[in-house]
Amino acid sequence: MSDSGKRVAVVTGASRGIGRAIAIRLAKDGRHVVLIARSEGPLNDLKATIEMSGGSASVKAADISDAVAFGKVIDAVAEEHKRLDILVNNAGITKDGLILRMSDEDWTSVIQTNLSSAFVAIRSAARSMMRGKFGRIVNIASTSGVVGNAGQANYAAAKAGLIGLTKTVAKELGGKGITANVIAPGFIETDMTANLPTEIKEGITKLMAIKRLGQVDDIAAAVAYVSSDEAGFLTGQTICVDGGLTMC
Repeated sequence: MSDSGKRVAVVTGASRGIGRAIAIRLAKDGRHVVLIARSEGPLNDLKATIEMSGGSASVKAADISDAVAFGKVIDAVAEEHKRLDILVNNAGITKDGLILRMSDEDWTSVIQTNLSSAFVAIRSAARSMMRGKFGRIVNIASTSGVVGNAGQANYAAAKAGLIGLTKTVAKELGGKGITANVIAPGFIETDMTANLPTEIKEGITKLMAIKRLGQVDDIAAAVAYVSSDEAGFLTGQTICVDGGLTMC
């Protein structure tokens, strides 16, 4: 149970990488963070880390690709804490391949996990946010959803869909004190990018205005701002945290 009066934040895909960094940052900023991922083990470890630093967190294991079950988890969070103030849809998968070779399953699973799950979470969370007359919805997309990327038709389509979903939600819910924004990371040093060949990383870095790959804390800092009380006049925006790679 969160402390009385403390804003409650949900972070999906919280067990590692960008999601983990976001959860730690929001907890540091005084939010009670509900950690969501498929497996409880890593989430319990993260919960312990947050609490050792004086933060507050709880754990909900969920398969976000199961729309019915996932929606019930979000409803349960709002019921348990009597509020849900911040929703960060971060969970995602990749199943890359050229479009001529991409299977229906690879297309559908990426759309379901990366886009449809955000819709389900927003639909459930918005009810509680409307009651509280406050909400911050943050969708983690990708620069692939802004400019496209060869070999990622499914991923780019899902992330572009998140941008359209976010703008629509911003228009529908803005009058209720709820904002919705997109953070679109560029190349960030995570498990996903760890196996890229050195020459590819160097080539990407040369194209950036800021000559380094991003860090997970760069994304967490952006999320911290757009989910803050101070960001109440910022909505419907796509913020590319990419070192100037796309200049979007």
